[in-house]
Amino acid sequence: MIKYLLSFVLFMFLLTNDVFSQNEIHVSVNGNDRFSGSNKQPLKTISEASNRAMPGGVVIVHAGVYREQINPPRGGISDSKRITYRTAGDGQVEIKGSERIQHWMKVSGDVWKVELPNSFFGDFNPYKDSISGDWFHRLGRVHHTGAVYREGHWLAEAASLEDVLGPVKERHLWFGKVDDKTTSIWAQFPDYNPNSNLTEINVRQTIFYPEKTGINYITLSGFHISHAATNWAPPTAEQKGAIGTNWSKGWIIENNTVRYSKCTGITLGKYGDEYDNTSEDKAEGYVETIKRALKNGWNRDNIGHHIVRNNTISHCEQAGMVGSMGCSYSTIENNHIYDIHVDRLFSGYEMAAIKFHGPIDTQIRGNYIHHTILGIWLDWMTQGTRVSSNLLHDNERDMFFEVNHGPYLVDNNISLGEVSIHNWSQGGAFVHNLIAGEVKGVIKDKRLTPYFEAHDTRNMTLASFDKHIGDQRFFNNVFINTNLSVYDTVDIQQSGNVFMEQSKPLFSIKGDSVTIHTSPFTFETLIEKNTKPVTTEMLGKTTVSGLLFEHPDGSPLKISQDYFGNEREVPIYPGPFNEELKSGTDIKVWTKY
Repeated sequence: MIKYLLSFVLFMFLLTNDVFSQNEIHVSVNGNDRFSGSNKQPLKTISEASNRAMPGGVVIVHAGVYREQINPPRGGISDSKRITYRTAGDGQVEIKGSERIQHWMKVSGDVWKVELPNSFFGDFNPYKDSISGDWFHRLGRVHHTGAVYREGHWLAEAASLEDVLGPVKERHLWFGKVDDKTTSIWAQFPDYNPNSNLTEINVRQTIFYPEKTGINYITLSGFHISHAATNWAPPTAEQKGAIGTNWSKGWIIENNTVRYSKCTGITLGKYGDEYDNTSEDKAEGYVETIKRALKNGWNRDNIGHHIVRNNTISHCEQAGMVGSMGCSYSTIENNHIYDIHVDRLFSGYEMAAIKFHGPIDTQIRGNYIHHTILGIWLDWMTQGTRVSSNLLHDNERDMFFEVNHGPYLVDNNISLGEVSIHNWSQGGAFVHNLIAGEVKGVIKDKRLTPYFEAHDTRNMTLASFDKHIGDQRFFNNVFINTNLSVYDTVDIQQSGNVFMEQSKPLFSIKGDSVTIHTSPFTFETLIEKNTKPVTTEMLGKTTVSGLLFEHPDGSPLKISQDYFGNEREVPIYPGPFNEELKSGTDIKVWTKY
C-alpha cells in the first residue's frame, strides 16, 4: 500500500512540476532554459524550445524581443504531426539577428565609432563576410552582410571610411573594418545619441533556418523577424534567408513580418554543396546543378509543398522570397511584399519580390507587390505554375518569365507597373488580366533549359527558344494604354481582348487600401466582345513540352472565378472582374488583412 501511495505522490509531483514530455512548450523573455517549459515555468530561448520540441508539439512564444538564431534540429513527420512555432497572443514577438550596442565613442561632428573584440561575433562576423555568388555584381566595390540600425532601420554601407567622415547626406552611412582582433564600425548619427537610443548591429546570418536538410513539416506563425545578415542567394547555391526551409518539405510560414534581411527574406531553396557558386554565371552550370539536385531527392515526394501566406516582407536588397527547386509544389498566397532592392548599392540577376527557379505546380496568388525592381520573376522550369489574382504596381517590371517551356497560366492579375509582362518564354497563357504596362518579349534565346513530365521532375529534356516564340495565348484581357504589338511578327493565339486608353490616374492608394478607377473607361463596350470561358481544351498543349494546362492533380481547369474569387457567369466579361463595369466605377482591389 505504501509502495502505491509513493508512486501516486511521485506522479502528482511530476505532473504539477511539468517534468513530463509536453505537447506545449512555452517561452518567455523572463523564463529560464533550465525550467520545464510549461506556462508557469517557461523557457527563456526559442532555441532551447526547438531542441525539446517533438512531432505534434507546439512552441508558444510570449511577447518580447528575442535575439537569437534558431536552428531547428527536427521537424514533424506528417502534415498532422508537425512542429508548430507560434506566438502566444499576448503582445508582439520580435526575433532579431542583431544586438544592441551602447558604448559608441564620438569621433567628430555626427560620426561615432565602436570597437568590438572579434570574439563578440563568435564563428560568424558579418563585417568580414562579403556578399558574393553566382550572378552577383558588386559594382566595383565590396559589400558586407552586416548593417547598422538606428531605431530598427538600417543605414547604408559606405564604400570607404572617407565617405563616412565626410559631409552627412540624406542617406546616413556606416563603414566597418576587421583586423586580427578587433571589429571597428564608424557610423553617422546626426541629431542622435546612439548610446541612449536604440542602436543595433548584425551578429547572426539567419533567424529561423535549419542547418540540416530534410527538416520537414514545420509551422512558423505570427513573428516579427528582422536584421538577418544573409548573403546572396543564387539558384546554384544554398539559399539562406531570414527564414528558410533548406531543402525540406511541408512548411507553413504564415502571418509573419520579415524585414531588413540584407539579401533575402524567405527562402524555399536548394541545399549547399561543394559546387555552390561555381557555375561561372552560365546556363550550363545551372543544368549541372539541376542534375545533382535530381540525384539528391528533388521530386514531388521529398521536396517543396510549402505554404507561405499572409506575410509582410520588406526591405531586402536581393529578394523578398527566393527558391531554387525547393519551391516546387508550393502555394504562395496573400503576402504583401514591397521595398525590395531599393538601395541599388549592388546588382545582379536575382532581384525580385518573388524569384523562383523550378516552381513546378506552384500556385502564386493573391499577393500584393509594389515598389520593387521586379515583382514576380519565374526563371527556368516554370511548369504547371499558376500566377493568379495578384496586384502589382510601382515596379520596374511586374512579371518576368524567363526561358520556360510551360505550361504556365497567368490569370486575373492586376498589373499597373511600367512593364506588365516581360516574356522570354514559350508555353504561356495570359487570361482575364488587367494590363496597364508594356508587354515585352519575343527573344530567340539559344540557352538549353529543362522541362519534365507533367507534374513531376522525371525525364528531364533540354530545349531552346529559337523556334517557338509564338507559343503564347492571350484571352479575355483588358489592356490599358498598351498592346500586343511585340508579337506582330509571330502567330499567337488571341481572342476576347480589349484595348483601351486612359488619360486619368488608373488607381489610388489611401491608407491601407488600393482602389481602381474606371473613369473614363467605356466598359459598356466590353460586352460586345465574343469572350468565351477559358478551359484546358481551349488552351491546348504547349508546343515544346507537349503538356496540357491543367490543375496540379491533373484534372482539367476552367477559369471560372474572377480576381475576388467570385464565380463567373454568362456573359463572360474580359478582364479580372466578374461584372459589367460602367464608366466611373471604383473598385477596391486590396485592403490590409
